[in-house]
Amino acid sequence: MIVIWTPEAERDRADIWDYIAADNPDAAVQMDTLFSDAAARLVAHPKLGKAGEIQGTRELIPHESYRLVYEIDGDTVWVLALLNTAQQWPPVRG
Repeated sequence: MIVIWTPEAERDRADIWDYIAADNPDAAVQMDTLFSDAAARLVAHPKLGKAGEIQGTRELIPHESYRLVYEIDGDTVWVLALLNTAQQWPPVRG
């Protein structure tokens, strides 16, 4: 298995980094390490997360405040989104 972060998920991750780092750069490093470690665990255990809110996805909670949404396609885990658990998910389509 390999893990690939989509551009949208990478943007989510960068936004979280910027938000946390504005007040506490060390905390941003720690949180980003949690995200990396969670994604790395998916290499060996891709079904670690629970079934997702969107059909075909799975969700892993690397920290009580964040949800990592991913899908498994063959031997690839695609990280689709990384968001705060307080955010609306799935997003409302207008």
